[in-house]
Amino acid sequence: MARIAATQAPARVRHLLEISFLATDEVLRTPLQLTAIDLERALFKQAEMAHNSQIQSDIYAQLRVLREHTEQLPDFFLDALAAQVAAFKDPPKASPEAHAAAFKAMTLVEDTDIDRDIVLHEMARREAFRATSPLLLLGQRFAVLAAQPAFDPERLPVGPYALCRALRECGEQMQLNLDTQLVLYQVFDRMVMPRHSELVDRLNILLEREGVLPGLVYRPHLARPSAPRGSGAVSGQADAGNAAPRAAGNAPLTSWQGQAPAASWASISNELQASAAAVPSHATAAPTHAPDAAAAMAPMESLHSLLDAARHALAMSPGSAGGSAGSAGSGSPAPAGSGAMPAGRAAGANAGMAGMPDFTALQAAQAQAQQVSTAAAPLATQPAGSPAQPVSTQTAMDVLGKLQTAASSSGSRHSMADIRNALIAQVKAEHGPAATLSVQDGDTMDLLGMLYSELHREVRSEGPAADLLRRLQVPLARAAISDQEFFLRDQHPARELLNAVAESGAVWLSDDDSDPVLLLKLKDAVNKVVTDYQGDETVFVEANDIIQGHLRSAARRAEMAERRQVDAARGKERLEAAKQLANNTIDALCQSSEPPKFVQTLLRKAWADVLTLTLLRQGAESEEWQQREQATRRIGEITGLAPGGAADTSFGEEIEQSLLQVGYHQDEAAAISRRLSTPGGEDDITSRTELAAKLKMRARLGESGEPEEEERRKKVEPARTEQEEAHYRQLRTLPFGTWFEFTVNQQGDNRRQRLSWYSLITGNALFVNQRGQKVSENSLDAMARLMAKGQLRIVTEDKGRLIDRAWQATVRALRSIAGQSTNAGESA
Repeated sequence: MARIAATQAPARVRHLLEISFLATDEVLRTPLQLTAIDLERALFKQAEMAHNSQIQSDIYAQLRVLREHTEQLPDFFLDALAAQVAAFKDPPKASPEAHAAAFKAMTLVEDTDIDRDIVLHEMARREAFRATSPLLLLGQRFAVLAAQPAFDPERLPVGPYALCRALRECGEQMQLNLDTQLVLYQVFDRMVMPRHSELVDRLNILLEREGVLPGLVYRPHLARPSAPRGSGAVSGQADAGNAAPRAAGNAPLTSWQGQAPAASWASISNELQASAAAVPSHATAAPTHAPDAAAAMAPMESLHSLLDAARHALAMSPGSAGGSAGSAGSGSPAPAGSGAMPAGRAAGANAGMAGMPDFTALQAAQAQAQQVSTAAAPLATQPAGSPAQPVSTQTAMDVLGKLQTAASSSGSRHSMADIRNALIAQVKAEHGPAATLSVQDGDTMDLLGMLYSELHREVRSEGPAADLLRRLQVPLARAAISDQEFFLRDQHPARELLNAVAESGAVWLSDDDSDPVLLLKLKDAVNKVVTDYQGDETVFVEANDIIQGHLRSAARRAEMAERRQVDAARGKERLEAAKQLANNTIDALCQSSEPPKFVQTLLRKAWADVLTLTLLRQGAESEEWQQREQATRRIGEITGLAPGGAADTSFGEEIEQSLLQVGYHQDEAAAISRRLSTPGGEDDITSRTELAAKLKMRARLGESGEPEEEERRKKVEPARTEQEEAHYRQLRTLPFGTWFEFTVNQQGDNRRQRLSWYSLITGNALFVNQRGQKVSENSLDAMARLMAKGQLRIVTEDKGRLIDRAWQATVRALRSIAGQSTNAGESA
């Protein structure tokens, strides 16, 4: 880390390099420790098989050297890798000029260097071929950090070639001879290189979260037909201009719960200006000047105007409980965009909005029968002919402070409508029957009421979060009234606390997702706010910091738990890929040599396990695998001969030893080896029935033992429809960590699960819950079919946070009601 900290780069670049190297350390340190242990075992094995005492003595000397540096091997390697990360801006050392100078000096290269270069280059080339696309994406991101062209895999400081360069330097630093270094390379290729693809994926996700080329995907260039004649450039520019915001809003959500990106409420509210121009309220003066007036309106004034139009819509609705109060108290219209409102109209508006029902329910009722079901009866208005007298904001704050003290001591729970009614009643009791709230304060209470209505839709009513939300109502009302920018400021601390409480009881959480420690911290934070808040915003900041600190810790624990699940899933993928290659090898043999039927059964049930284990341990390019392929062909040749010939005893012993390695008992391995090494596959000692019964009772390598799982794998699904195929292609390009919502019952209840990992080879997808615990495995094909049916949805960033979604629903409801008012006026 000291090398990276001393890098001559901007502070943000150094920070990104540091966290990237920390992730590298976390992924590679354990495999490096296992590499040192396995290297020692390999050297012991070589010493036991040495042809003379001198070679054995040399190996033991290397073992003594290795023991001195066993614990230091990870540090040596990571330090060499850190040096390459710190110098990531520097050009490659092996430049053409250096080679030219070496040739002019007529310096001969030692064979040892050639041997090491060949082995390391081939190792890096194979890994670069396996992870081509992720390496290209990571090269683009490191190029952004270096402000240079894209890095190829050879230059990438954490790429496979960089790992091989660090490995060579590590071997030299440990003072290992050539033979020992070559053994180290083999062990490293087996223990560390399989983790490199995981490292590249993690670094891509990490840098994407840090804002380095977010949304970057690799798409091969495809020739596209030229645009048809008559397509103008203007439409193309318009599409290009609209593509960026649409992609940003629809990007899949990959952050852990509590760390989802916050939406800008100011930008949501600014859109009201355009809607206000298209949907003038009943107080707007001249319709021809409405666009100009709306363009000059501030965001809060746009909210006031939209609320005014919604009140008018409710007042004009047949059967509206708030209609008479709203129309009776209305005075002369005020100019659009002005922050003032006549006193008579203010009283009527406040009374009308006090009885507002939930806006979504109101929309459905108006669309069907124009009947409105009020959530609370409107307040009694002042005597006829008495002008309303709005009280100051400080007066409303003082009354709410008394209500907060009373609520905290009594422990009673009320709705936002009850609090609003109690506030106005107390104001009238202290300042006379004509007293009422100001326009701004009344609108604030109305907006909070609508926001709470939307929140309660997605919070389980029987859970503890619902009670905590009700306790926060009075302090939130005081915070919103005291700060006119409550609905506009990005990441307002009071709203952040409200979101944390609401998301802890969201309907998409299952019982397994509950966090008792988080619930205790939420209770402490709410108690602190209810007890200590007296207008100082710092109380919300301190309470929210405690919760966010716990959420960050929970996210780290969830990532660690998720990583273990992903490692297990990757292991299952390797096993499945190895089984497929082994089965393909045996199928090819059976088609070409056509051994007896029982021999084919033995090959598919017993010898396939040997081939699978060899692939898992050594790889498809190893010498051991080539020997197994040769042995497979030898089995086909021997068993294809006519019965009665002599068995190949030495070959049978080789088969028996291989079967013992995969867990077969001595007698079973001997019986199988005799049939696989005898012409015709015959055996006079063990009958076919007895051997078949033993094989049937034995569990195969890699089998889960669950009949349902095996049946699901073998089941052939019908062809996908066009819509299902489109979803399937989309799923294959999603980033790891994408959140999905599953419909779990006929009532439409949803559960969120995180797509931690999926395999393009097997098509399996791993899902975890909020705590990183495995909850299910699905196939990409089944997921595509569920998406086509509407039973599975991708959670996008604009839908990630509950409070942002509730505010968007509130704004949409206001626009819808105001639009109905305008349409009704135009038709009349």
